[in-house]
Amino acid sequence: MDRDELIFSEYRIYTEQKENFIDRNFKTNKFYMTAVLVLLFSLIYTGNVVFLYKISATLIFSLIGVSVCTLWWMNVDSYNTLIKVKFANVIEKIEEKLPVKPFTEEYKGIDEFRKNKVFMFSDIQKIFAATAALFFFAVCVNELAPIFVALFDKLLRLKGGI
Repeated sequence: MDRDELIFSEYRIYTEQKENFIDRNFKTNKFYMTAVLVLLFSLIYTGNVVFLYKISATLIFSLIGVSVCTLWWMNVDSYNTLIKVKFANVIEKIEEKLPVKPFTEEYKGIDEFRKNKVFMFSDIQKIFAATAALFFFAVCVNELAPIFVALFDKLLRLKGGI
């Protein structure tokens, strides 16, 4: 195998790995989307369930929802960073040794498109994750407020009131 064939072989393997990585990214996003929807349905169907110390299922699911959305946001960010590194740094450097540079040209086209468009798919994912996190946070605050008010009221009664 001569040098050119070796470079092309490495290039082909690396681009396949990048595509597999992108597929994993989509599967991960599908998982988080499903998890958020399951948590939303859980909030709806377990709204009246209350455990010890007035901790409700709604509070538990909303806390889990905030956590899942935070992880989702971080995952979108890390996948985007890794894809950009794999794409911009490694594949383009390998393409410098090839006669044709398809990914470099594609990246230039994407860069031009981004200049004209505001939102990319990852931005939409982040907006959805942030919106869901805010919703879960609002539900969590709504569930915690009566508990804190009752606690504060109990403390005031123990100290003899205001």
